[in-house]
Amino acid sequence: MIWNMVKTGLLFAVLTGLLLGICVLVGVDPIIAIVLAGVVNFLVYLLSDRIVLAMTRAKEVSPSDAPRLHKMVESLSAKAGIPKPRVFIVQNNTPNAFATGRSPSHAAVCVHTGLLNMLNEDEIEGVLSHELAHVKHRDTLIMVVAATIAGAIAMVGRIFFLSSLYGRREQREGSLLGALVMMVVAPLAAMFIQLGISRTREYSADEGGAKLCGKPLALASALRKIDYSVHHRPMSSVQNNPSLSSLYIVNPFKSSAIVELLSTHPSVGKRVARLEQLAHQI
Repeated sequence: MIWNMVKTGLLFAVLTGLLLGICVLVGVDPIIAIVLAGVVNFLVYLLSDRIVLAMTRAKEVSPSDAPRLHKMVESLSAKAGIPKPRVFIVQNNTPNAFATGRSPSHAAVCVHTGLLNMLNEDEIEGVLSHELAHVKHRDTLIMVVAATIAGAIAMVGRIFFLSSLYGRREQREGSLLGALVMMVVAPLAAMFIQLGISRTREYSADEGGAKLCGKPLALASALRKIDYSVHHRPMSSVQNNPSLSSLYIVNPFKSSAIVELLSTHPSVGKRVARLEQLAHQI
């Protein structure tokens, strides 16, 4: 857990250093880039839970609608020391789950009907613990900050490119190629750092969730079952939005080798191996 936090901090430091370095290199005030990107991301952050729940067609359920699910969420939330999130269910046969919300007091946990039907009670508890660990760790906030910095880097690249296009002719000839490289390479580097941050948060949620429920092998078993189901029956990208893949405990969409390289999640095999090692320690 501590090492994952350290890695996240280091990745943030590299991302921030990359932004400042690029701004100095191209002569753009970094404050302007950060403010512009921050405003956009802040608005998305405030409305993210509503947007996500609407896009996934999630329906809120009451304790009388899903008593077992509510009881598990309530018990685990109390153990985690956070307010009980709102509980949602999506009618989808692909087993999966996600959490959303800008803070523990504005959080929601959502599970697919496929997960409730396929997993046993210990495995469902393991999945819920993983999602509540995301809520407790404020991972939504972390990823919004990362997105803000990465967005600022992309904005600086575009500003530099446009200034090269519309500058004086003698300046354009010398700087256009460099500006094009800057516009492509800088945001790409920022994206890979973002992915690194996201992966460290998944490892932390696995570890935090396993300790919360006290059943790391149950969470490992749940990950295996979800991964197997996704590979044999992935969610349709026609009916569902692949841009939401980072929210789920396992990417529910069919992935190519390139998509795997750019995945926001570590491989399930690596996650399971860590959980099995953790089971010998707790």
